Amino acid sequence: MPSLYEQLAKMTVVVADTGDIESIKKFKPRDATTNPSLLTAAAQMPEYSDIVDGALAWASQAAGPGSTRDEIVREAIDRLSIEFGLRILGIVEGRVSTEVDARLSYDTDATMKKAHKLIKQYEDAGSTRERVLIKIASTWEGIRAAEQLEKEGIHCNLTLLFGLHQAVACADAHVTLVSPFVGRILDYYKKQTNRESYPPSEDPGVESVTTIFNYFKHFEYKTEIMGASFRNLGEIRELAGCDLLTISPKFLTELRSTEEALPRKLDPEAAKRQSVDKITVDKPTFQRMHAEDAMAHTKLEEGIHGFTKAIETLESVLALRLARREGQDRLKIAAEEMFGIYDLDGDGSITREEWTGTDAVFDALDRDGDGQITPEELAAGIGAAHVLKS
Repeated sequence: MPSLYEQLAKMTVVVADTGDIESIKKFKPRDATTNPSLLTAAAQMPEYSDIVDGALAWASQAAGPGSTRDEIVREAIDRLSIEFGLRILGIVEGRVSTEVDARLSYDTDATMKKAHKLIKQYEDAGSTRERVLIKIASTWEGIRAAEQLEKEGIHCNLTLLFGLHQAVACADAHVTLVSPFVGRILDYYKKQTNRESYPPSEDPGVESVTTIFNYFKHFEYKTEIMGASFRNLGEIRELAGCDLLTISPKFLTELRSTEEALPRKLDPEAAKRQSVDKITVDKPTFQRMHAEDAMAHTKLEEGIHGFTKAIETLESVLALRLARREGQDRLKIAAEEMFGIYDLDGDGSITREEWTGTDAVFDALDRDGDGQITPEELAAGIGAAHVLKS
């Protein structure tokens, strides 16, 4: 019998919910999506140190002379998203989602400006905007930004979506994709009801996505639905047939290793036959429905706060790495200046005759004992002295 993964992939586009490039290579999904938390985790993996250093080097140059460390780090955050995105696009056949800074979630103009900047960097690197989804929080302001971006051919993935009012507003704005958060909805209701679990068919997150799916398909909206943030395999099975599902490597592994029948649960044709009431979501309606939906209101704010903390953590990681890079650069410059002073004949090495310091220091720097000091030996010596001093 085919695995659950193989069966799911025939009715739903499987998306990898990870910033780990090796996992994406392993599972080979059509699309991939990242967020600040995933990038923060990936940025601290030794195997991606070259990507992080490359982003910092790029940002240092882009920020220009005299830029502060904070300015360079902000540039590096964007560039790191692009660098991971470009590598992911080299693996998947479809699209990658790249997130706008969550701190801009209530600022339409700033969100659009950031989206333009991200798309430009993708296009400057040789990618096309058709393969990039700009992830934006599903606030009223974020939805308005996405509406304008879509008119410009910049496709959007509206994230942190918990209520039908958010979904309908996104569909009316003709956004490409919405990402309702299944597991976080479940988390909320488990806490509110003191229940340890729900049967998969009664899972509040599953019910929410099912309602959105049926609404979109009944009224023939073009906006795609991508279920996200899963807590168990049962949620995924109950949403088989959804347009897309973004799934973590843990559950992708379980799907691949499980051989059971997987019936389709969401069907566009069945949705068209249902009785569904049309609603109009203008700004006052959106605000009223959002205020009345305690779960959506709470989880949206929590999500924005969580992504903000992840960005701030990533900023701290990059700031520390930049400080270390700057220290290395200063040592290199100091070594080059010092070498120029002692290398009197400019032949690329300092002999004992050229050295005006003590023999003990010369012998310490001349690590291979060949009677001359190379630039590398001098730099290493200064670095060792710097470490001992600090």
